[in-house]
Amino acid sequence: MGVRTANVTDGNIGETLTGLAAVIRGRREASPETSYTAKLLQGEADSLLKKLAEEASEVIMACKDDDHDHIRYEAADLVYHLMVTLERYGITLEELAGELDARHR
Repeated sequence: MGVRTANVTDGNIGETLTGLAAVIRGRREASPETSYTAKLLQGEADSLLKKLAEEASEVIMACKDDDHDHIRYEAADLVYHLMVTLERYGITLEELAGELDARHR
């Protein structure tokens, strides 16, 4: 577990995810030696997929501990790694939104 984020305030999830997606997309051409995101996007797929599984497990463990701040922290890590995975495999936020929308219509 990393250091928990201090002084977290509510944000706008749409704006946050859109901004994060743009940053991740921009790292596609960056050097893997200087950008963790570029390393995930350009490196071995298994490394990214293992990291995604690890982050999901950390969310589960935080939930088992019933620790609100820890759950939020680990969920943010999971969402970040999921978004990197989506970028790597060419799935946009709009496409994901369409999938989710289609499920509750």
